Amino acid sequence: MRNKGIFLLYRLLLGSTWPFLFLYGLLRVLRDRRYILTLGQRLGFLPRNFRQGIPGAIWIHAVSVGEVIAAQPFVARLRLGLPSAPIFLSTTTLTGRAAAARKLGSSVDGIFYAPVDFVFAVRRVLRTLQPSVVVILETEIWPNLFREAKRAGCGLAMVNARISDKTAGRYAALRFFFQAVLELPDAILTQSGAQRTKFLRAGAPADRLTIGGNLKFDVRAEAISPDSPVARFLTGSSAKVWIAASTCADDELAEEDIVIEAARQLPDWKLVIAPRKPERFEEVATKLAKAGLPFARRSQLTTELATEAAVSVLLLDTIGELSGLFAIADVVFMGGTLADRGGHNILEPAFFGKPVIVGRHMENFREIALDFTEQGALFELAHPSLLADAVREAASDSGMGLRARARAEIQQGASALAADTVADLYTRSFVCNPKNLFRRMLLTPFSWIWAAGSRSKRARDLSKQRTLETLTISVGNVTVGGTGKTPFVLELVEHFRESGLTPGILSRGYGRRSHHEQLIFSAGACADVGHTGDEPQLLLRSGIACIGIGKDRYKSGRLLEDRFHPDVLVLDDGFQHLRLGRHLDIVLIDALDPLGSCRLVPVGRLREPLDALARADLFVITRSECARNLDAIEHRLHELNPNAPVFRSRVVARHWVDLATAERFPPAELPPGKTLAFCGLGNPSSFWRTLERLGIKPVDCVEFGDHHPYSPREVLRLSQQAAAQKAERLLTTEKDLVNLCNECDEIVKPMRLLWLKIGVEIENEPEFWALVENHFTKQRL
Repeated sequence: MRNKGIFLLYRLLLGSTWPFLFLYGLLRVLRDRRYILTLGQRLGFLPRNFRQGIPGAIWIHAVSVGEVIAAQPFVARLRLGLPSAPIFLSTTTLTGRAAAARKLGSSVDGIFYAPVDFVFAVRRVLRTLQPSVVVILETEIWPNLFREAKRAGCGLAMVNARISDKTAGRYAALRFFFQAVLELPDAILTQSGAQRTKFLRAGAPADRLTIGGNLKFDVRAEAISPDSPVARFLTGSSAKVWIAASTCADDELAEEDIVIEAARQLPDWKLVIAPRKPERFEEVATKLAKAGLPFARRSQLTTELATEAAVSVLLLDTIGELSGLFAIADVVFMGGTLADRGGHNILEPAFFGKPVIVGRHMENFREIALDFTEQGALFELAHPSLLADAVREAASDSGMGLRARARAEIQQGASALAADTVADLYTRSFVCNPKNLFRRMLLTPFSWIWAAGSRSKRARDLSKQRTLETLTISVGNVTVGGTGKTPFVLELVEHFRESGLTPGILSRGYGRRSHHEQLIFSAGACADVGHTGDEPQLLLRSGIACIGIGKDRYKSGRLLEDRFHPDVLVLDDGFQHLRLGRHLDIVLIDALDPLGSCRLVPVGRLREPLDALARADLFVITRSECARNLDAIEHRLHELNPNAPVFRSRVVARHWVDLATAERFPPAELPPGKTLAFCGLGNPSSFWRTLERLGIKPVDCVEFGDHHPYSPREVLRLSQQAAAQKAERLLTTEKDLVNLCNECDEIVKPMRLLWLKIGVEIENEPEFWALVENHFTKQRL
């Protein structure tokens, strides 16, 4: 309750800042028109192609350039360990977004601007990406992002975590607030032991904290190409080269003024000056011109200018080349260390074995600076006026660069630990896609009614439960819509028949229009689909088992027992039909939406609360070939029911069948030509994904409701729609086949209509059947 109050207070305070945020956004747009293009993503509206149909993505947040660079080896490790997981990267700054596109554009599946920390924006992103894990780099502690990620079931990790010296006191003073936030991450990997202590003082639980090292030690920049005009400029003479990297300004000084004065004292040296922020490029160019130093701008550098002997200064007014230039330098001065900016990363020049000079402001890299200084691998400037002397002295110390490289290399390995931590979270984190606030407010009262009705029905059915003499297996699910029950029932029945048993099937006959309460059919009998319902019709057409259809499955079972004497009965869609006892409860879990958003109908797709899964004897994850994170699904099922084993199954396309001619085609060998696909399933995405795996790309995919009966007019419209898009055939499912109107093949002529015959394969099938038979043996005893 205390934590809820803290988050409520935060949300109220954040809500009151709307006018100030609007004014801030307006000022940013006026300063840089590019900012207006980021506003949609900052409110949670991501590109349409970012939307994930199934859970299992990874969302990494890197606020700006430094974090993006640090993320490179980490992302590479994740790609190796989790090759099927889509990785999305968010940044906050414009420069961070540009750096991400350059450094990681080919390594991640999408880059976007992080949402502001309003609940609606965060939930919108979570609904779009459906991430199994959210990774926060360094010090981005956003309470609503943390809380909503955990409420959605995501794993949450802080990697390369640090708290700066300047803010450590404020975090400790506000421990009562940050403790509630820092309890949410599953893992916090700090850069050092000192950083771990800061997080402890801020309220982070000790058992969540691990010293993970610094990702920046794993970053290795590539040297710039020798053919680059910059390389020719710097190597075209015998002059030594020094780089003033990421220079900044504060209220007291501009580092470029100090660098320009040092350049005057180093006439035999070439200088590369690289301002940290692009908006200061013009200002620095003006300073160089006023100082009378002959300089060139990288954006205007030509081959002729690159070889101009009189030019001694290069203004690096482009983005993305600085790290590669360190290989050419003799000495590097790191900016942001004389101005009070907390310092910048010295590891890139260190990896190239270059001596590095810094000022006194290295608060953001305190541990690295102390370590380097103790080992004689860093030159700390005593006073800004001594920069030129420091450049000469650092250049004369031939061992400083080698010591810097050694200190950088000895501390590598943080990215491997971080990737392993995230991979472990990935296998344990089950995502329940968060619904929008309006839908939850509107529909939640109806879900309460559903829950009350479900409890009442369960109690009523259990009080009247009766058990048949025949061994009975229930095949069901806990969600509305399709989970592949019918193909799985057919797989069970076929196995029993091949084992020498006489199987029978019990079905409710959803959607049938018969006035008979109970119907029984021998194997392979003929009956109208309106009489039986579409799913029983599929079972009947298989010709492998007798079938009883009716609302009261006990009565149907007794009729089958009296007439056909089956050895085993399979109860189709029976998990909630508790009036009939069963000897084995198999629950199917759809890999595409395993637990129905973890919410009851109509907010989610759950028929019952998740604790109902404790009744299951055995779980089978269907359509496992479509999932990205099966381990997480299994982990969640074991939490809900530790005693039920979990198996996986996948849909297998057997063959296509031409409706008119009954001609069969191998699943991936359709005749050439365009196609239009349609279906009326509880989960139509399963059919679309099957087509995708077969390499079939329809010109259009048309969805209808589950159990949809197709009228002649609808079939004609489908054929006309296909013809308009120059398609030559229609594709559908076997379930839709039984719902097609009579003379459908004549209506679509001259177009052809093909339906797909599918089957089911169970992983570890011998073990599965051994468990089923062992269970039956116990029941007989």
